[in-house]
Amino acid sequence: MPDWFVSYSESHADPSSAFQHQPVLAAQVLAAFAELVVPPGGASAPLLDCTLGGGGHSALLLEAHPGLRLIGLDRDPTARAAAAERLAPFGDRVTIVATSFGDYTPDQPVLGVLADLGVSSPQLDVAARGFSFRADGPIDMRMNPEAGETAAELIDRLEENELADLIYAYGEERLSRRIARRLVAERPWNGSSRGSARSSGRSSADLAYVIAGCFPPQARRGRIHPATRTFQALRIAVNDELGQLDRLLQHAPNWLVPGGLLAIISFHSLEDRRVKTAFLSDDRLERLTRKPLVAEAAEAEANPRSRSAKLRLARRR
Repeated sequence: MPDWFVSYSESHADPSSAFQHQPVLAAQVLAAFAELVVPPGGASAPLLDCTLGGGGHSALLLEAHPGLRLIGLDRDPTARAAAAERLAPFGDRVTIVATSFGDYTPDQPVLGVLADLGVSSPQLDVAARGFSFRADGPIDMRMNPEAGETAAELIDRLEENELADLIYAYGEERLSRRIARRLVAERPWNGSSRGSARSSGRSSADLAYVIAGCFPPQARRGRIHPATRTFQALRIAVNDELGQLDRLLQHAPNWLVPGGLLAIISFHSLEDRRVKTAFLSDDRLERLTRKPLVAEAAEAEANPRSRSAKLRLARRR
């Protein structure tokens, strides 16, 4: 059994019990928002956390700025439940909205906008979500498990050339055509039941195994699993992650008060290039970070997923 495999029974069966997310670049985020002006007892503009998750960043910002009001967005019901519990001590200073940030427009100007892109640790670690090849779960990958097309349905629906183009564009996978050909040959991937990998007969571990088989033997023993880029591509497509980001970059500057801060944490080059380009080319914004802020050595060692995190900052002119 390869060392990246975790059986379905050994992993978290109940996602709601596992959503304990450690926010990345917490110190850098706090420092970035250190100059927030929140009038004591006044009805100030709120801060918008576009990717609430388990409420980690939001809790730190609310603690650092007494009187701050915060609006938190998340399309994942498990994340919203965990955040509601974590942020309960802040009472009516917090409003949680069930939506994705690409589909949201605030009804008033905001002091700042924070977005921590990508998939949270609880989503990756819970087998039932199907995000990871490390666990034997259904091939799902939806951030909102109550709506939309699963990754298995996407694989079954696309033509071979469309699937290859998707894997190349969103995963930057050089073997995309070989992988797409094999995935099409192995159809169907979507079983009759979305709720159980066992009943459908196909799982995320099966998908990873088939993808790995497209690589030469020496490439299957590297530090990075050969299915990593294809899983990334499917997840991005299923959740329209880049489309969501493009809409945020287009509209968020208009939401900010003059001098308001836009802070975006990205995790791979497809995201970071978009953020960098927007911050450089948007006349509404003043770029504050020439190079992205990254994790210090201690954080990178304690939380390996922080190693790829990049924080870029811009201010509304």
